[in-house]
Amino acid sequence: MPARIDPEERRQQVIEAAFRLVVAEGIEGVSLRKVADESGLNIGSVRHYFDGHHDLLTAAAEEAGARMGRRLAAHPAEGLRGLTGEAALDALQALVEAVMPVDEPRRDEAIVVVELIMASRTMPVFRAMSARMAADLAAVLREALDFLDVPDVDLAAAQLAAVIGGLTLDTVTPHGDLSVERMRAVLRAHLRMLLAKACPG
Repeated sequence: MPARIDPEERRQQVIEAAFRLVVAEGIEGVSLRKVADESGLNIGSVRHYFDGHHDLLTAAAEEAGARMGRRLAAHPAEGLRGLTGEAALDALQALVEAVMPVDEPRRDEAIVVVELIMASRTMPVFRAMSARMAADLAAVLREALDFLDVPDVDLAAAQLAAVIGGLTLDTVTPHGDLSVERMRAVLRAHLRMLLAKACPG
């Protein structure tokens, strides 16, 4: 008997192929034909799971978000409760770096997310997902900073989100050509500034 094909595994195979193409070629490089070639499947199999270009891009971005989410789960914000000094700084930086391009896997995820965010400027179909990603990040940052007793947590979270966005853009594009070491140093300086404002527990 032929081996049974797991539909979820096959769908994931297609998503990962689209993900790799976005990283390598940008959103312009994603088409049903290219994804079929990249995944080793026929185009009919790809169409079975995704209707077209937009669906594939959305799935690739959701995959990036899911990977970031799994990494964030290893650094729960509640673990920051009661920390002070360098311990608080180290823990907060580890949490934030879960969504920043500090190594190759995270760089690939950041590229996919940046591609979708940039596309959302002119393609309304991606705007809801882009907004949801921003809201999810803001919620994580607010919770983390709240556990560390940082005052005016909404403003502090907005500032930190802006720093994350700017550093990410400058690391994964030629805009800033920022090294990982420099990115981490700039991030740490900003986190230190935020924690200096924290109220004593």
